[in-house]
Amino acid sequence: MPLTAKINSSNHLEIGGCDTVELVKNYGSPLYVFDEETIRTCCRQYKEAFSAYKNVSVLYASKAFMTRTMCKIMEEEGLGLDVVSGGEMYTAMNSGFPMGKCYFNGNNKTQDELEFAFYCNIGRITVDNFYELKLLNKIAKEKDRNVDVLLRITPGIECHTHEYIQTGHLDSKFGFDLSQLDEAISLIKNEYTNLNLKGLHAHIGSQIFETQVYADVVDIVLEQFAHIKDKFGIILEEMNIGGGLGVKYTEDDDPPSIYDIADVIINSLKENLLKYKLPEPKLIIEPGRSIINNAGVTLYTVGSYKQVPEGRKYVAVDGGMSDNPRPSMYQAKYSAILANKANSSPDEVVTIAGRFCESGDILIKDINLPITEPGDIFCVFATGAYNYSMSSHYNRVPKPAAIIVQNGTSSVIIKRESYQDLISFDLIPERLTKGVLNNN
Repeated sequence: MPLTAKINSSNHLEIGGCDTVELVKNYGSPLYVFDEETIRTCCRQYKEAFSAYKNVSVLYASKAFMTRTMCKIMEEEGLGLDVVSGGEMYTAMNSGFPMGKCYFNGNNKTQDELEFAFYCNIGRITVDNFYELKLLNKIAKEKDRNVDVLLRITPGIECHTHEYIQTGHLDSKFGFDLSQLDEAISLIKNEYTNLNLKGLHAHIGSQIFETQVYADVVDIVLEQFAHIKDKFGIILEEMNIGGGLGVKYTEDDDPPSIYDIADVIINSLKENLLKYKLPEPKLIIEPGRSIINNAGVTLYTVGSYKQVPEGRKYVAVDGGMSDNPRPSMYQAKYSAILANKANSSPDEVVTIAGRFCESGDILIKDINLPITEPGDIFCVFATGAYNYSMSSHYNRVPKPAAIIVQNGTSSVIIKRESYQDLISFDLIPERLTKGVLNNN
């Protein structure tokens, strides 16, 4: 949960010095709430944990949660950005973020996005496949520009996480297989001469609780560095090992600390640099979830309930799978409390259902709570990552607002959508416009 979370004298949950019950009164619900102190502390912990290695760059993985406010905080904390789309690039550029500190990743970047990356003067482009190598060189040649690139590889490591967020195993849509690497480098060296190869990128997945896999990926990447040096005479300057550190969603989760992971990575790095007789490269890491997740909570208002005879009691809230699709997609589990009865004893076991027309729209099964009544404020913890960023308009429900809290103040960082916003991009063919109020 957020570092500033506490229970105040009103028996209400307080975050960032703000009473969450009052936040719902002021901003409505559902409501995403982000604690600025937690975000900044996590950024500083990453920088401190990796400070034992002199040449390191921490990039925030924007896909976890990206807004212009997040870009400003990352800039102030000295982090770079890992972006994966033209929209994320545009958000960064519009916020005034230094684009030279952005790395553009993704397995199917469009020509328009790659050209926009040139326009933005992006720092690096991570190339995933042969098609992209050819396309990127063509664009660079047409613009009479050179571009710095990394090659993404699939290291063949399978970590214990949900299959949808494993990315480092061989049967993956991401990256070059190690057997394809020589061909890719030969093309860059001999044919695609507008590409400057700076290093390799390997990301093994997300929500990882193991430490050894990070040592393994460092070993595999540096083994390739040595091979490339010996075969092609190229000394690579950068190794990007992605992110993926797991976070605590429930009491059953026991992730390693940022400092534990940093020690494993740095020790493996030093050991393998000696083994392969390599100069020290720049180390790049891309944490996302582990920076933003625990900083965020979602506040809902309790509505209806249903007692199944001799079965579960379902309590419905005013949000669900459109603002948090992770339980239905990944069977993700969360912890939660009633924010307006934060210190009250649990008296019943209920299942929290969303409002959407899907039987699978269940936020939390069988949670112990105080007696729950319509109007109560239900707070789900650890929703900072992949909630708003994966939200939808399912059932034509407007997206919630997001606010950031610090030292007793709250500020809107994403406005709540209206019904008008929902139809703002809808158009009706002229032949069907009879009786339409407004077709603009």
